[in-house]
Amino acid sequence: MKIIASPIEMQRYAENARREGATIAFVPTMGFLHEGHLTLMREGRARASILASSLFVNPTQFAPNEDFSRYPRNFARDCELMETVPVDVLFAPEPTAMYPAGSQSWVEATEVTRGLCGDHRPGHFRGVTTVVAKLFNIVKPHFALFGEKDFQQLRAIQRMVVDLNFDLEIVPVATVRERDGLAMSSRNAYLSPEERQRALAISRALKAARQCFDEGARYTAQLACAARYVLERTPGLEIEYIEAVDAETLAPLKALDRPVVVAIAARVGATRLIDNMTFSPFSN
Repeated sequence: MKIIASPIEMQRYAENARREGATIAFVPTMGFLHEGHLTLMREGRARASILASSLFVNPTQFAPNEDFSRYPRNFARDCELMETVPVDVLFAPEPTAMYPAGSQSWVEATEVTRGLCGDHRPGHFRGVTTVVAKLFNIVKPHFALFGEKDFQQLRAIQRMVVDLNFDLEIVPVATVRERDGLAMSSRNAYLSPEERQRALAISRALKAARQCFDEGARYTAQLACAARYVLERTPGLEIEYIEAVDAETLAPLKALDRPVVVAIAARVGATRLIDNMTFSPFSN
């Protein structure tokens, strides 16, 4: 695996590959990889002749009171895991390379980042869309793969790609879960054994919403209430939000007359976890 730290060198690598007729699939990461990341990479490996990834803990998507400094990192282990796929090229820049002195430009998707995590993490999605736009310009992929666990992030990036005419395809990949149902996340490493057991209530809450839907519920409030019932009965879990919204626009919705996503954010101890499940009235 080739490791590149310089944005200019990465651009030249991508330009040369494209000139020679290669296709590039790209999986951006913040490292501390798990099976969810590797699933994205394997999908990318199957779609293109070159698989690129990035490892960059992006400071602009963390608020001052969030976990940037303690976000889990293990570069050597991440490289070993990438080589099992295998990844062809890893872009691993320093923050000063991505945000040189004097940087003042931002990319922002507005409507789709309102509500859900956007209400609770001011500036987060502006940091995400800005760094992803930069990565697209540096890595120059034909395909970029993103997990559905970060559903609002996925929708923001899809909106950005359409609005700014990026010449690439965004490939959503289903959430990868542990055997017990917990959505895989780098932040799961923060959980103590007791907290991890409490965190399972999040996936149970989504299953309760699914049961409610399967039993005939056709209003979003019914799905959200079914999920809330489970979470409110879990000691040591603090609900940040439970919402059932339009799965495309993420706008509020009353009736289940189109696809809906039930999205949850909750804190277990000091760890913030998110998860979601989509529902379509046309699938039954």
